[in-house]
Amino acid sequence: MCIRDRARPFARPGRALAMGTAILFGAAAVTFTVGMGASLGEVMKARAHDAADVVVPAPPPDFGPRGPVPGKRPAVDPAAVATAVGAAAGTGKHYSASTVRAAVSGLSGTVDVVAFTGDASWGGYTMVAGRWFAGPGEAVVPTAFLAATGTRIGDTVTLSGLAEPVPVRIVGEVLDPRKEGRQVFTVASRLTSAHPDLTETSHHIAVEPGTDVTRYVEALNRDLAPLEVTARAGGRESGGDMVDTLNALSAILTLLLVAVAALGVLNGVLLDTRERVREIGVHKALGMTPRGTVAMVITSVVVTGLVAGVLGVPLGVALHGRVVPAMGDSVELRFPDSVIAVYGAAELLLPALGGLLIAVLGALLPAGWAARARTATALRTE
Repeated sequence: MCIRDRARPFARPGRALAMGTAILFGAAAVTFTVGMGASLGEVMKARAHDAADVVVPAPPPDFGPRGPVPGKRPAVDPAAVATAVGAAAGTGKHYSASTVRAAVSGLSGTVDVVAFTGDASWGGYTMVAGRWFAGPGEAVVPTAFLAATGTRIGDTVTLSGLAEPVPVRIVGEVLDPRKEGRQVFTVASRLTSAHPDLTETSHHIAVEPGTDVTRYVEALNRDLAPLEVTARAGGRESGGDMVDTLNALSAILTLLLVAVAALGVLNGVLLDTRERVREIGVHKALGMTPRGTVAMVITSVVVTGLVAGVLGVPLGVALHGRVVPAMGDSVELRFPDSVIAVYGAAELLLPALGGLLIAVLGALLPAGWAARARTATALRTE
């Protein structure tokens, strides 16, 4: 009986094809949705650039009666803050980032020039192409900057509007959707003569392994109190809430897609079960239990569910590989492999088994109806 039920799809190829198509598109949609959620999560992490355990933000502007006063900030010495950070127990790697505004040929208005002191390559900056800058005169820029200025990696751009022009050579392309790509990342020492007063400075710290971040922040703030700046735990701007929201939406969408695909299976299994009602009555008369009846109906869709699920996974992966880059192109972003290649073994195995799950869910209601049917009523049915 089990072999016969597994071969049931071949007795009704048209119906089996319809059920298989519903399961296939369900598995493909689930695969695509899981990949889309993972890709958007990677983009949000790249956008935050906040891999540091502890951050000392740049001092806020002074406020007047009508709001912030441009150009007025507390007299904070970035070098003194850096010295306090370096002397703190538990400090591992750290760097500082200062922001100034400059003009670039080919762009109207100004761009933010983020100048780093120390090695910032570990700070969460996701490279699309090229490499992180290694010394003065080098810079990395977002994809939108390259598109807007008509430049490419290896070209030189000049930062003007400072005390003197500063030429920098582009050595890398970074994933950064903020500020419409109007950013240039370079070495602070390159701007020393053109803009010696780099006071809009934040400090980013990776603590040594085993260091308690909360206690580290408390101890560092005691040292920073005379400098009128405050450290905080990192990651607050990493988009964690947004990533959680995206994951929740992906989960809801996945459940809806599974439900829709299961309804397609339910229709086919219900028709098949109604046609077999007399056969089911015979089995019951011979001693088949309700549990055995449920197993018989579900077994009839197992092969279809497995095959359609396995075929749906590569379809979903291919769709993800086409849609995600197209989404990036629409907003002048190029995504690295870390954003596109988000599928691991678990991410591929679960949607493949999801085809079987969809088939079982769709067959449960007809199976329950068949199990509850009275033997005499089923035998009288023609």
